[in-house]
Amino acid sequence: MGEKTTPRVRDAEATKADILAAARIEFAKAGLSGARVDKIAEQSGANKRMIYYYFEGKEQLFAAVIEDAYTNIRGREQALHFDELEPIEAIDQLVRFTWEYYLAVPEFITLVNSENLHLAKHVSGNKTLRKLQKNYVDTVAGILERGVAAGVFRPGLDATQLCITIAAIGFYYLNNRHTGAALFGFSFTSKDALARRLEFNLDTIRRLVLVKPGP
Repeated sequence: MGEKTTPRVRDAEATKADILAAARIEFAKAGLSGARVDKIAEQSGANKRMIYYYFEGKEQLFAAVIEDAYTNIRGREQALHFDELEPIEAIDQLVRFTWEYYLAVPEFITLVNSENLHLAKHVSGNKTLRKLQKNYVDTVAGILERGVAAGVFRPGLDATQLCITIAAIGFYYLNNRHTGAALFGFSFTSKDALARRLEFNLDTIRRLVLVKPGP
C-alpha cells in the first residue's frame, strides 16, 4: 500500500514546488493584481485546474508564495548555527547573510513590497511565520546575551530593533537602487558599490552593538 502511494505523494509535492517556483517569479514581476494564472501554469508545467486544486485561487497561491519566501530566508539563517560562533562573528555573519540573500533572491524584496501594498493581509494571523520570526529574534537575543557576558557588546540592546535594522540597511539600499542611482549619480549595483555598501553595513552594526571605548 505504502509503495503505491509514496510516488503519488512525491509527485504532488514536486508539482506544488514547481507551481510555487513559477508563481514566485510571476508575482515578483507583476504583483498580485497583475499576475496571470495562465502564465504560472505555462511556466510550471501544471494546468490551471491543478493550480486551483492545490491552492484554491490566486489569492491563496500568493499567500503560499509569501509564506514560502519568509520560510526560506528564516530556514537558511537557522542553518548558519549562530550559536556556534563568537558573538561578533555571529553578528557579522548575519549582516553578510542578509545582504547576500537579498542579492541572490531579488524577488524576496519585490514580494515583500507587494505584500505591504496589500497591508500584510496574507501574512496576518499566520502562526507559522510568527513562530519563525520569534525564533529569529530569540536567536539574535541569544547572540547579544553572549556578547554582553563576554564583555564585547553593550547591554540593553533591543533584539527586535536590531533585527529590523539589519534588514533595513540592506533592503532600503537595494529596493531604491534605481532612484538612488539617478539621484546620487552612481550605480548602486556595480561590484565596487555593492562591496562598499556591505562594509558600511558591517561597520554600522558593529558600532551599534560593540562596547564603546572609554575616553
